[in-house]
Amino acid sequence: MRIGIEAQRIFRKNKHGMDYVVLQEIRELQRMDTDNEYFVYVKPGEDICLESSANVHVVELRCPSYPLWEQYALPRAARRDRVDMLHCTSNTAPVWCGGIPLVLTLHDIIFLEPRDKHNKSLYQNLGRIYRRMVVPKVIGKCRRIITVSNFELDNIVGRLKLPRDRMAMIYNGYNDWFRPVKDTAGVYRKYIGERGYFFFLGNTDPKKNTARTIMAYAGYLERSDVKRKLLVADLKQESIDAILRDNGIEHIREYVVPSGYIVNSDLPYIYNDAFAFLYTSLRESFGIPLLEAMACGTPVVTSDTSSMPEIAGPDAALTSPERAGDITEMMLRLENDHDFRERQINIGLERVKMFSWRKTAEELLRLYKDVYMETSGHKPH
Repeated sequence: MRIGIEAQRIFRKNKHGMDYVVLQEIRELQRMDTDNEYFVYVKPGEDICLESSANVHVVELRCPSYPLWEQYALPRAARRDRVDMLHCTSNTAPVWCGGIPLVLTLHDIIFLEPRDKHNKSLYQNLGRIYRRMVVPKVIGKCRRIITVSNFELDNIVGRLKLPRDRMAMIYNGYNDWFRPVKDTAGVYRKYIGERGYFFFLGNTDPKKNTARTIMAYAGYLERSDVKRKLLVADLKQESIDAILRDNGIEHIREYVVPSGYIVNSDLPYIYNDAFAFLYTSLRESFGIPLLEAMACGTPVVTSDTSSMPEIAGPDAALTSPERAGDITEMMLRLENDHDFRERQINIGLERVKMFSWRKTAEELLRLYKDVYMETSGHKPH
């Protein structure tokens, strides 16, 4: 097979969820599959994190904007390379692909759902508009639509009225360098002054529930004798200040520590030195940080909504993300009940055995073979 894979943003320095997913999938396919030929289409960037090999060709495509790159440069290159299928990995795909069979990873359809709060990020708002325009035009042309949890599969089928035989659910994995580490080399000092903090990945997207989580933390400070600090990644000081001011909790400013972007190589140490990880989103399609934290032996407080109970498991420390008081109670329980915290550590370490990038890549390769046989007339050996 000649397989095209869209990986436009993997060379950018500050990667995010979907970038890491496709990067790890390609790396695993590169390790395990020497029978098929891959063409990986990327946009030039400063972090050259993937190199060509005998049967994996990294193809840089230059284009001034995301829509032009995807709608013009990508299908043009795929036709030039005569690929048997094109796998678009980040929720959108070319509207016209010249007859090349399409596989689309639709991580979620949050962009089609109503929002209860306005997102102030221009970048995220433009991306939402683009996806709302493109996705309805391409889903009918896709041979397979992959999503990453049973929750999201049911959501997509129900909302978009897609036949289940065109859908596939393939779980994400996590990197094996996320594991318990005794000597963390003081990496935490780059971001915060002392170990034993609560760790939270927050940003301006309303679904991350950042304001309510910080309010829950304020409730924790009122009742805790320890008063652990809160390390907040991916959120600037001015955004935190606005949340504190709007909710009348400016007095906790000294306890809330913004780290900025944490490079992936530092994250295992940051998880290991955390007292607990807060993953209290309103909605997630999967949640790789859940796996990363649990694999490091870090207790996780997560939401009882969307995919999070499916990924973290029924015995995880689940709480309502819409009630700040419930989040507070779970933080205090972890602090005050040693046995409960130890159980959560063990639950997480056992749960992550269900997931790996190897399993993800194996299922992806099976899907490629199925699509190839359907579209080329070949029969299985």
